[in-house]
Amino acid sequence: MGKSRSTRRGGAGAPEAVVEAVDGGLAELIPDRERARAWTLLIDGAPQSYVALDDPAYLSFEYQRRLGHVIDLVAPAGKPIHVVHLGGGALTLARYVAATRPRSTQQVVEFDAALVQLVRRELPLDPNARIRVRSTDARAGLAKVPEGWAELVVADVFSGARTPAHLTSTEFLDEVRRALKPGGFYAANLADGPPLAHLRGQIATVAARFAERALIADPTVLRGKRFGNAVLVASDQPLPLAELTRRAASDPHPGRLQHGRELTDFTGGAVPVTDAAAVASPAPPPSVFR
Repeated sequence: MGKSRSTRRGGAGAPEAVVEAVDGGLAELIPDRERARAWTLLIDGAPQSYVALDDPAYLSFEYQRRLGHVIDLVAPAGKPIHVVHLGGGALTLARYVAATRPRSTQQVVEFDAALVQLVRRELPLDPNARIRVRSTDARAGLAKVPEGWAELVVADVFSGARTPAHLTSTEFLDEVRRALKPGGFYAANLADGPPLAHLRGQIATVAARFAERALIADPTVLRGKRFGNAVLVASDQPLPLAELTRRAASDPHPGRLQHGRELTDFTGGAVPVTDAAAVASPAPPPSVFR
């Protein structure tokens, strides 16, 4: 998509919304009327990210808070880490790592180059943050990460509100494992609704490649009552289950953690997904964003 002009709208003296066509659709940066220098990014009407420029450690979206808990627990508090973010959005989680773990080194892979330009212009990064953004396909970008480089790989990739098929397979997870240090963590933001076939398949896929895994989600999502997000965490070392459980339960929108036999039972008869059989995650119903 060629370069397109931004439009701005807003009342006198109030921050203006920024609307601009990007590669993935129509991007909107909507100012938060309750918090200064804070913005929500929407793509084609679907909320993607929330950024508080003056408080980058503030995470508004529930799934981002759950990923934030993982970031907090992959290493001792404040210790710099190497992180790969597949999917950038407004770079909320990269900003969070930079704020809570100074001197961390991060690689962000975001396919939408026009979105990256918009975010860099309107929501500039701390110039001292060690964040490199690469505009390419997530799996192609992951393949360029040196072997054993990352303590954490975060997958939060959506195209048209769906996770692309090639980021759901065992072959994709082989690339994740290659990029991770021994004992490193993988965390994925997944979205699904009843009958939760995609989510169950992703758990089975991760189980084929990692010894330990846990799932955090709203209980109503786990019961198949509504469409929503779930965070899947995996590693070859024991996960910080007690602390993850406590933090998820104490969120403004409490989440439930499943692991072990309970998670295996939840997975049911799902089988690992391969490249040959992979499909994109289901599209959310229109009511999700109303």
